[in-house]
Amino acid sequence: MQVAQLAAKGLSNKEIADRVYVSHRTVSTHLYRAYPKLGIAGRWQLAAALDATAEPV
Repeated sequence: MQVAQLAAKGLSNKEIADRVYVSHRTVSTHLYRAYPKLGIAGRWQLAAALDATAEPV
């Protein structure tokens, strides 16, 4: 979830990897697996998909 949220903010895989202390390839894998779960096809749709899945506070 953290990787997807950072990607939705516009960070690159390298920037995300540096923040969460994993490799950029691991970031790619996490995003690749998250897309079908969120019902999206790419990074540009992440922000809308995450907003839709957020629980109201």
